Amino acid sequence: MEQRDPSPSRSLVAKLIANQQLAIAGLSSSMIVAHVFLRFAAGWDQLQANLPLLLTLALGGAPLVWGLLVKLAQRNFGSDLLAGISIVTSVLLGEYLAGALVVLMLSGGEALESFAVRSASSVLRALAKRMPSVAHRKDGTSVSDVPLAEIQIGDMVLVLPHESCPVDGTVAEGHGVMDESYLTGEPYLIAKTPGSTVLSGAINGESALTIRADRRAADSRYASIMKVMEASQQNRPRIRRMGDQLGAIYTPLAVSLALAAWAVSGDPLRFLAVMVVATPCPLLIAIPVAIIGSISLAARRAIIVRDPAVLEQIDRCKTIIFDKTGTLTYGKPQLVEQVCAPELDPDEILSLVASIETYSKHPLAGAIVAAAQGKVSLREASQVSERPGDGLRGVVADKAIRITSRQLLLRDGVAEADWMPSQTLGLECLVLVNGKLAATYRFSDAPRQDSALFVKHLGRRHGVKKVILLSGDRQAEVNHLAKQVGITECYGNQSPEEKLEFVRRENSLGSTAFVGDGINDAPALMAANVGIAFGQNSDVTSEAAGAVILDSTLGKVDEFIHIGHRMRRIALQSAVGGMALSLLGMLLAFAGYLPPVVGAVVQEAIDVVAVLNALRAAWTPRSLADF
Repeated sequence: MEQRDPSPSRSLVAKLIANQQLAIAGLSSSMIVAHVFLRFAAGWDQLQANLPLLLTLALGGAPLVWGLLVKLAQRNFGSDLLAGISIVTSVLLGEYLAGALVVLMLSGGEALESFAVRSASSVLRALAKRMPSVAHRKDGTSVSDVPLAEIQIGDMVLVLPHESCPVDGTVAEGHGVMDESYLTGEPYLIAKTPGSTVLSGAINGESALTIRADRRAADSRYASIMKVMEASQQNRPRIRRMGDQLGAIYTPLAVSLALAAWAVSGDPLRFLAVMVVATPCPLLIAIPVAIIGSISLAARRAIIVRDPAVLEQIDRCKTIIFDKTGTLTYGKPQLVEQVCAPELDPDEILSLVASIETYSKHPLAGAIVAAAQGKVSLREASQVSERPGDGLRGVVADKAIRITSRQLLLRDGVAEADWMPSQTLGLECLVLVNGKLAATYRFSDAPRQDSALFVKHLGRRHGVKKVILLSGDRQAEVNHLAKQVGITECYGNQSPEEKLEFVRRENSLGSTAFVGDGINDAPALMAANVGIAFGQNSDVTSEAAGAVILDSTLGKVDEFIHIGHRMRRIALQSAVGGMALSLLGMLLAFAGYLPPVVGAVVQEAIDVVAVLNALRAAWTPRSLADF
């Protein structure tokens, strides 16, 4: 089946630029070979032997110089200015081979960067291949294949067995299962029945399902992942700008050294030799290659980097703020108490509740279904609905079931029953059958087994000075968890607005990272220097975060910190190391030991070493965690 590119126009432009640079590199290399052949073959004079080099300078060098002149007119003095000066100087001095080698160096470097970026972006391409380009739209009893972009909200779409779901929607007809592991990280199938939500990109099981499109394909959850991965490759984080800053120092240094070589020796070829060796491909190429490679490595480790800047910043964060549920706890509570109305059978209520909770992704749903397994039988559910702020609703055995919270119950004006226990420490939900209170379920959400070790590890191995627990849960619950995991600073009863203000205050004291997984965490995630979202349960949360941990474990947070530290180290190693080698070459050219042509060859070797080192950022190291 034909696949759609996630960003056609942007990808086309990038591909055209890459192809253009590859063509110039091919032309340059072939013309240089032709020049060498003609120069040493009998019957060809110097002018004829130089014709291939002049062709290279005209077709490859002229556009580069023109682009640099435009930048100069805009008062943009980049490090690539050195290459332009080298080309112009080589033409003026008649050193056409040196100029052609500079053209080859730059175009080959750009082509190498393009290849490295494509190699490092294999995860993005793998995601793109999951999505079909057409959808099976139903109109009554007829089914027609239409382009995915033509599917509108409310359209009925048939998803055949083992196909990828093309859009976000709600099951209208059919019963089956879907594999959503690519998105949630959970290695099990999710049951689907009329009323269940489905996510684009999920793989359908054995049964055909008819879904009603709730979003256009361009606005779907899957498309949002594609967009953030595309954006993560286009953004320019601080470490990329660092290359420009290094170039601002490197460029005048190189020009000054070249002018000094000319002045001392009286030979303009010394000026050209220094400028050729100074061509800063390590700065122009190595840093972006390291960034894209790290983004790809993170994606392979179930970490989606939305903003590449967070990779550079995470290693500097000395304050880390955690939300409570689903971060330091498993977010998978266990049902520990069931209190029913006196006239009702607890097993009957559990059967009704578990039958509709099968279709929910709420953390409490898994606890109820787990408690029901092997104890009661589940029944067919219909009209399942789980709207934000309304709880879970459905129909089982002709009974209307509603599962909600005590707060929502009071908001709706439903009075508490005499048999209901008072609210205590812990999580709970209330069950209504046909509009009448039927049961109260209580849950316990244990801290992750490695939470205490991870909190201690942050200070010992990553230099984190302050770990804070910030939650909307009751203060008593927050204090209890903080004591269990070894956090001394904790705050409960925090509204989203209070969380936001708290993070802003901490930002004024130093770099902060915030880890959360709920919609009410979104403002804090955006305000923190580094926002890390656990899971993809909320579009709002994942859009607000700089990084999304699909496999919601603290080990992945540790991996993310290590990937960021490793990226910064490799990028600076490649750029600064390449500059140092170039500086050594410039000194040799200053002293007359490197003529322009040899200097160009030496610089090309330096470029290859710098880029190959930067490519290491995409390789999976032996270990990415140390706790």
